[in-house]
Amino acid sequence: MTEQKFIKPAILFTLLGVASLVITGCGGSSSANSNKAPEAPIVDVTTTQATVKPIPTYFEATGSLASDAQTDVAPAVAGKIAQVNFDIGSYVQKGEVMLRLDPQDAQIRLEQSQAQVEQQKRAVDQAIANLRQTQVRLGITDGQTFKIEDFSQVKSVTAQLLLAEQELKRTTKLVESGDVPRQQLDQRRSSRDALLGQLDEARSNAAVTIKAIDTARTQVESARAAVKTSETQVDQARKAVSDTNVYAPLSGYISDRTADVGEYISPNTPNSKIATIVRTAVLRMKIDVPEQAIGKVGIGQSISLQTSAYPDRNFAGTVVRMSPNINTTSRTLTVEAEVENVGGLLKPGQFATVRITQSQPEPAVMVPVSAVKTDGDINRIYVVKDGIVQERLVQLGLLEGDIIQVKQGVQENEVIATSNLSALSDGAIVRVQ
Repeated sequence: MTEQKFIKPAILFTLLGVASLVITGCGGSSSANSNKAPEAPIVDVTTTQATVKPIPTYFEATGSLASDAQTDVAPAVAGKIAQVNFDIGSYVQKGEVMLRLDPQDAQIRLEQSQAQVEQQKRAVDQAIANLRQTQVRLGITDGQTFKIEDFSQVKSVTAQLLLAEQELKRTTKLVESGDVPRQQLDQRRSSRDALLGQLDEARSNAAVTIKAIDTARTQVESARAAVKTSETQVDQARKAVSDTNVYAPLSGYISDRTADVGEYISPNTPNSKIATIVRTAVLRMKIDVPEQAIGKVGIGQSISLQTSAYPDRNFAGTVVRMSPNINTTSRTLTVEAEVENVGGLLKPGQFATVRITQSQPEPAVMVPVSAVKTDGDINRIYVVKDGIVQERLVQLGLLEGDIIQVKQGVQENEVIATSNLSALSDGAIVRVQ
């Protein structure tokens, strides 16, 4: 009995030792597993090779955009504004009515001028009637000239005087020969003198008549001239009525409005403009070219323009004008290019960076735009080599469609990732699809 009691505790102790070894072994295995690093995830990507292609070289400069046409609109006549058909930012077509003035005063002046024309026309008719009466009395027609010697009374007295002179001469000879008495000579002389008086009177009457004709003709011409003057006044009054409508002198956008309904405006007052129209279909790009680079710029060269408002978009233009002289202060040459404002995105006054294309292209490393990851001003490209990613900080250049120049950071034929860029980092493992 005593031997059995001793054996049971020994067996129990042995079992406890085995259990302790088992527990210790299990604990050691758990610690080893916890220190093992997790495997990195594999990112699926598409890739392409960086290629080299010739691209145009360019000279880069800065400048500002300006409208190719801008005008202030002002009324031609004074009046009270009755209607305004525009506002800032609105587009107007050339010839469109922008503003209407109250036409009442101008209409009254037109009616007065028309009435004056009718009155002057009646005066012309009366003057012509007076002229006709004088012409009928004298037996002359329009355009016929009339001299004093042509009057019938002057002709008659002149003929009688000629005969009296001849009779006087004959009687004088007869008196000298003693064939007739001197009394007859006195009678002939008295008759001749009487005819001289009649001739003077006839001439005076003729002069009065001619003056009457000239006066009648002058009255007709004066009346006709008065009609023309009045008709000119009618045209002016009619234009004043038309000018109560203010029309757009060119097509463009309204950049300034200074007119309101009910306001009285006059072209004779300072700052009488009602609006400013800016044409923006084509813009002028003013470029300041440094003196040392003026040999690289010429009329007809193409330009590529970018603004901070649209950093990913290029606008095309052409150099059309060059200043003949250099600014002595800044030592720059002002060059103007015309830029087609596609979609109306560009605005006059915008600052822009312009690239003036040169004639000789140069090779450049090009990659798809989809291969570039941009964070603010930092651009990254991920080069794939043996399934491992190398992150490169790159300097970009010219954008051509969906590919872009890499000035620094990538070499020709290097394989670059073009998808899942947000999941990539330096040293990442990728699987090319």
